[in-house]
Amino acid sequence: MKKYLAEFIGTFILVFLGTGTAVVLGGYTGGTDTGFLGVAAIALAFGLSIVAAAYAIGHISGCHVNPAVSLAVWMSGNLTTKEFGGYVIAQVVGAFAGSTFLAFVIANSTSLEGYGANGYGELSAVGLNLIGALGVEVILTFIFVLAILGVTSSKATSHMGGIVIGLTLTLVHIIGVPLTGTSVNPARSLAPAVFAGGDALAQVWVFLLAPLAGAALAALVFKSFFTVKEETGLEVAGDERLDGARDSRHDKTRR
Repeated sequence: MKKYLAEFIGTFILVFLGTGTAVVLGGYTGGTDTGFLGVAAIALAFGLSIVAAAYAIGHISGCHVNPAVSLAVWMSGNLTTKEFGGYVIAQVVGAFAGSTFLAFVIANSTSLEGYGANGYGELSAVGLNLIGALGVEVILTFIFVLAILGVTSSKATSHMGGIVIGLTLTLVHIIGVPLTGTSVNPARSLAPAVFAGGDALAQVWVFLLAPLAGAALAALVFKSFFTVKEETGLEVAGDERLDGARDSRHDKTRR
């Protein structure tokens, strides 16, 4: 139960601080005349939210706070099906809690509006179309999840997980905010879309399916091409020289 509560809290932190910053700054165009500086601030808000959550709850649940991440971890065999279901429910509920609190803040403001929803076409700051949005979200999620799987796969790098994951999320937001608002997280996209309604809700399927596809692709690539070697970090699966070295060490051990 602690793991699910942790995921709820972590997702609440991410959605409220991340989308809340987008609302306060007016998104890509800069409602407070921040322009491109607003993009950097929004990217940092999402990235730093992950850093904060990772060190707050990472030791309890792993700090997935994202159904796409949980899918990749489940596909990697490090999460049971029951846990996967529990994580996703907790993350979605946490996201709605974050958007609910943001709605409370907006209701008590004279100028704030919007919920930080994702979108394409007219909802994209650069007019990115449906195909572009699908491609962007798949690739950005692939990069993000691949970094997560890599940094958390070995004791040699796992202690840096919070920083690396937070910086990677910041990176994908820097390019993604002007394009789609950056999802890479179905829970983060669903809650704001429901609150926003209209076109944002009609388009939300893209930001549910594309991140899951990108995460699944990352899990497959990681599982197929990389294995963990604790002494040095990651090694390429199937490397004949490494396989031969291992066989040699095993032979010496048997002698």
